[in-house]
Amino acid sequence: MAQKRTVNGFHHAALKVANFEAVVEFYKKGLGLTEKISWGEGNGRGCMLDCGNGNYMEIFAGGKSGAVPEGAVLHLALRTDDPDAALAQAVAAGAVVTVAPKDVTIPSTPQPTPIRIAFCRGLAGEIIEFFKNDLT
Repeated sequence: MAQKRTVNGFHHAALKVANFEAVVEFYKKGLGLTEKISWGEGNGRGCMLDCGNGNYMEIFAGGKSGAVPEGAVLHLALRTDDPDAALAQAVAAGAVVTVAPKDVTIPSTPQPTPIRIAFCRGLAGEIIEFFKNDLT
């Protein structure tokens, strides 16, 4: 019997960067992405940049300066209607829970953004987030 599909597509990739303003400006002016939501202050800042078609680039402040290894993506977020079921299915396939399913409200502008998330470590060591919210 085939597993039930619990993922509806890619939602976002996340980067933790040392120069928050410069990186956000690069994605906005250099690549034409638009800021959907933003939150926090100082090294707690973050934002979601709209790449189109329901896909986002999430940028976090507080990263280390200097060279980073290739493939230094913070996590891969997959869109789902049910983060709990997606996490359970991933765990059944060998993933390890790193953050149990939880509801979070991002204190973002222009308005707070409610989401439901769960995280696991995949078999290759990658961090996978199961993300429920449209941001549209």
